[in-house]
Amino acid sequence: MSDANAILLLSCPDQKGIVASVSNFIFKHDGNIVHADQHTSQGSKTFFMRIEWELKGFKIPRRKIGQALEPLARQFRMKWDLRFSDDVPRMALFVSRHMHCFHDLILRHSMGEFQAEIPLVISNHLDLKPLARQFSLKFMHFPITPENKARQEEREIRELEKHKIDLVVLARYMQVLSSPFVEAYRNRAINIHHSFLPAFAGGKPYEQAYDRGVKIIGATSHYVTENLDDGPIIAQDVIKISHRDSVNDIVMKGKDLERIVLARAVRLHLENRILVYGSKTVVFE
Repeated sequence: MSDANAILLLSCPDQKGIVASVSNFIFKHDGNIVHADQHTSQGSKTFFMRIEWELKGFKIPRRKIGQALEPLARQFRMKWDLRFSDDVPRMALFVSRHMHCFHDLILRHSMGEFQAEIPLVISNHLDLKPLARQFSLKFMHFPITPENKARQEEREIRELEKHKIDLVVLARYMQVLSSPFVEAYRNRAINIHHSFLPAFAGGKPYEQAYDRGVKIIGATSHYVTENLDDGPIIAQDVIKISHRDSVNDIVMKGKDLERIVLARAVRLHLENRILVYGSKTVVFE
């Protein structure tokens, strides 16, 4: 066995004995638990758990762990997902003209902050092609118009499948994804936006916020759904502003926040720390 760990994410109706049974499954096969976290939703009486154990010394070969878990999953009516810490997901970045989130992600990736590959960058504009090339990333241009949107998205999905993409990150990609696209990457596409919605919708949200004298601004990162900016939230944060801040100051602070929040959401997903249920998430940080 390698030094990798197994990571089990599960949800099921809350009932007695779940933690003991899962822990005993690992114990009786000589597994050593290194992380364990759980949560129970009181409203829906749903139990959530993330448990991680060492594969070194574990008696079940990794390719057979899922099969061995099936009786336990049936007993507690679990929805479950088994991952491994040495898996390297393949991530595609979708961009338009805004540079800040794209540049932050590829810089973090180059410094080894993300355990992922970036085989592909897709954009509806050419503005960020030089930056992608600077980091030796494959850049593909798919111009979008109302007339060709469906056809272009079909081409994009084919490219994602061809490159075996596990995660799509919208790094300020200024296009609304269609239902077929969303369905193809359900809970595997992450978006970032400012938190002014719905109060300051439309163009120039920072100017609108400045004119109203807001005292905090924020950013939200979430999974993409058919409803615009309404998917299960992964990460959020806020920062204070004051009457001394100009519109440009607010924009700069907003961009800083978007970078941090998007990177946090991507990292949580890559580290298998998120369980989605309904319109919400359980995030095991």
